[in-house]
Order: sequence, then C-alpha cells, then structure tokens
Amino acid sequence: MDCLGCRIANGLEPDANVVYENETLACVLDIAPFNEGHLLLLPKRHVLDLEDMDAGTAHAIMDAARLLSALLKRTFRPDGITMCQNGGRFNDLGHYHLHLIPRYEGDGFSWSEPLRPHGAERRLAATKAKLAAALDGHSPETDERPR
Repeated sequence: MDCLGCRIANGLEPDANVVYENETLACVLDIAPFNEGHLLLLPKRHVLDLEDMDAGTAHAIMDAARLLSALLKRTFRPDGITMCQNGGRFNDLGHYHLHLIPRYEGDGFSWSEPLRPHGAERRLAATKAKLAAALDGHSPETDERPR
C-alpha cells in the first residue's frame, strides 16, 4: 500500500490515533490539529475524490460524521463544528478525508474571500441553468454520471 491514507485507514500506521473505526472507515486525530479533537474520517478503500466514492461509503462517512460530531460536542463543548473536505489538487493526502473540527468563537479559523474578483455573484441565474442542464441524465441513486 503506497497510499498513506490507505495505510492509516487500514491500521498499518502504528502512530495513528484511531478514535473510531468500522468495516468501511477509520477516524483518526489530525496530526496537525486546528483545535483539540480535530478528526479525519478516511475510507478504508482507496478513493481520491467524493464523486469517485460509492454510495455505501458516502453514507458511512456521513453516519460517522454525525456520531463523531455529537461526540466532539459532548467532550469539548465547542461553539460549533466545521466539516470540510478538499478535493483534487487541494487534497494533500492523496486519499479522501473529511475533517471534523471543533470550533470556538475567536479561534482564527476563517473562510477567506477570493484573491481576484470573478463576478460569479452576477451570474447566479446562468450558473443555476448551467448546473441544471448538466444534471440531465444523472441519477444519484444509481451513481450514474452524465456523459
């Protein structure tokens, strides 16, 4: 297994701090946590991006996120939880992983504004139409994608 995410999810990295695991996924503490309790949920089967994931794994990830979000709230009493996942070039692990981050007012976590104006806010109707047209022939229930 060349993929670090696969090795972590499948128990082959002895230093991984596994908090929760089932037959589909493993949840570990992030080694560079934003706040205490920052978790990563990783599927055991290799997948890079969300759209490559089968529906069963996606459901297992969300079910675990619900369970672990409640656990983080009970344990650390954060002001909220941020869930985020970076895909494509922004996936620094090379394996799908969902972050669950306990958040506190004033903790410095931020969603930044774009560096360059793009005008997308003026094209909302056109963007909606473009996405609706692209959905033709797509059935999420069967994992089919438009051709």
